[in-house]
Amino acid sequence: MYPPRADGEEPRDVLTGLPGMEAVHARLSSWDAPHALFLGFRRFDAVNLTYGNSVGDAALVEVADRLLYFASRELDGPCVAARSGANFLLVVNEACSRERWQLFAEQLADCVARPIALSAFTLRLSPRLALIRGRHQESADSMRDRLSQTLASIKRQPGRRIAWAAGEITRRRRKAAQLETDFQGAIDRDEIEVLYQPQFSLPDDRLTGAEALARWKHPVLGRIGAHALFSIAERVDQTSQLSRHIAHKALADARGWGDGLRLSLNVTPADLAIEHYGRDLRGIVAESGFPPRQLTLEVTEQVLLTDIQLAGRILREIAGEGIRIALDDFGAGFCNFRYLKLLPLDYLKLDRSMVDGITEDPRDLAVLRGIVAMARALNLQVIAEGIENEAQRRLVSAEGCAFYQGFLRARPMAADEFQKMANACSPA
Repeated sequence: MYPPRADGEEPRDVLTGLPGMEAVHARLSSWDAPHALFLGFRRFDAVNLTYGNSVGDAALVEVADRLLYFASRELDGPCVAARSGANFLLVVNEACSRERWQLFAEQLADCVARPIALSAFTLRLSPRLALIRGRHQESADSMRDRLSQTLASIKRQPGRRIAWAAGEITRRRRKAAQLETDFQGAIDRDEIEVLYQPQFSLPDDRLTGAEALARWKHPVLGRIGAHALFSIAERVDQTSQLSRHIAHKALADARGWGDGLRLSLNVTPADLAIEHYGRDLRGIVAESGFPPRQLTLEVTEQVLLTDIQLAGRILREIAGEGIRIALDDFGAGFCNFRYLKLLPLDYLKLDRSMVDGITEDPRDLAVLRGIVAMARALNLQVIAEGIENEAQRRLVSAEGCAFYQGFLRARPMAADEFQKMANACSPA
């Protein structure tokens, strides 16, 4: 997510590992009319007074992790975040409508408001977000002042979570029910697009394939990320239809990539709740003409929580067809090692939080080494996600990761762009 650090760049925030506020100000100054939000909490001081500063610090670290994770999943453009006390500033350089930025903020607020499990109890925070879309050539100080004033104002209002800078409200806010109605025909109208995040081998940087990422090209809001898209699909009970549609589109695109390049598809909880999912997937793959041996399914802990026995049975059936299985976002959840015994895994895919601090924090590096050693003992290959600079790439390569993906080499791209990359990388 972050640009490579330059020599002499100020240290990152000791508590969260985020860049300093000056780095965010630099982006505000260099990006023309960026979008930004300022995230804070009602009465966060009460957390420190009641439970102690160590609990408050732990809560802020968790908020930073959720902010980075959500932004990495939902935003395609470059973005940077920083902490100021108990507040967080996020800036993104991406074409985005006002309603789309409002929707992103609402989903982020829901993510941050989820209970935070600490050692002795569960903590719940009440996030407040001030939003802004920078004016042309507006100074960083001006945007920061407008955001700060707005956040201070809504912190005093018990019933309000989100407001636009200067008290401005989205003129045409789309309510959840309207979004659900909009989605009903989105697949038929071909509004669901698939982008591709290239993946590369280590240490030679050879293109090895891509992960398929779904986006909704909403006619009013613009591009909506996968998290919001699947949340809406789940509310209208169309998750399985959406998942099949994405698989059809991605497999059709990947058929032209050439021999050897792999396609990675994400599996949803709704997929693995269907007894005949394996049979359905085999039919989709056969219809596409894409070789099963070049397909990888990525599953997360969330997917496995409902019924691990059923999930294991379905995945073993799929693996029997030559399709490979990756445990995605490893390190982002509870890292239930039981999954490593029960599932027919080929890869561990490290969450970006597992590589963010490896070039600076010896403990982060030690955790990475431990995971890679464990994976090697289990005959699993490791994919490092979220590689943003050359120092991270060199280090994960030296530690034994087999593959990586991240903004260092490529951002998610349209099918025709990835096809050009595939053609350029194929042997003459």
